[in-house]
Amino acid sequence: MTALIDAHLHLWDPRRFTYPWLADEPALNRPFGPAALDTGGHRLTGAVFVEAGRAAGQARDELRWVEEVAAGWPVLLGAVAHADLERGREISAHLRQLAAMPLVRGVRRNLQDEPPGFATSAGHIDGVRALAGYGFTADLCVRHSQLPEITELVALVPQVTFVLDHLGKPPVRSGERDPWREQLRRLAGLPNVVCKLSGLTTEADLARWRPGDVLPYLRDALAEFGPDRCLFGGDWPVATLATTYARWVDVVLEALAGCSAADRGQVLAGTATAVYRLPAG
Repeated sequence: MTALIDAHLHLWDPRRFTYPWLADEPALNRPFGPAALDTGGHRLTGAVFVEAGRAAGQARDELRWVEEVAAGWPVLLGAVAHADLERGREISAHLRQLAAMPLVRGVRRNLQDEPPGFATSAGHIDGVRALAGYGFTADLCVRHSQLPEITELVALVPQVTFVLDHLGKPPVRSGERDPWREQLRRLAGLPNVVCKLSGLTTEADLARWRPGDVLPYLRDALAEFGPDRCLFGGDWPVATLATTYARWVDVVLEALAGCSAADRGQVLAGTATAVYRLPAG
């Protein structure tokens, strides 16, 4: 049994909120709460909720619901909220509201479907800079083709800690590692960014992926960022399209097989605790 902190966990309830993207994912279009989470014997000592793409205008209500969930599930130690960072300095009032919510540790403005130039637009950069005043991190959900652009963003805002979700979604299905690997290396060269070991199985062949398909990418991320800048993420329940929770934990543990116990502890819990300023579990 492995004890870990999951730095990337989703929860949702389509009966309470609207999630437009779930219309295309019938297997996921149902409530997912703590009771549905099967860790396969691995012990969660903490978890960070990450915004789940609910409809515009429901973000604050989603967070209030997550606070209700956390009241009955002490494992939930933090939350990454949605904010329209492209609003620039106008987002400050919203960030003040988020700062008054004890669970919120950071913000994610999902960028993976935005056009080129969005992440480095003046408004978005100003909105990201505003996060520093509240100590919030900025999660980055992007596709691998966007890595050069978000590297520019990270360099422009050194006062904010960025968290790269899902290794930047490398092209696992095709097995290509370049230019993703070189782009990841350039991003990792900036000190204010860390990398979640998460989300790779849904970038692979959902039905037929094997550990050998994803291990090279995990090992590349560990080599470029180092264990003290990598953190475990289960990406549950999205990952259930391709894997069980326990199987993903086992793959990450295999990637960490050559690491010291201290380094494994960093990836499985320590980095998440530091980056998201989590309380003792």
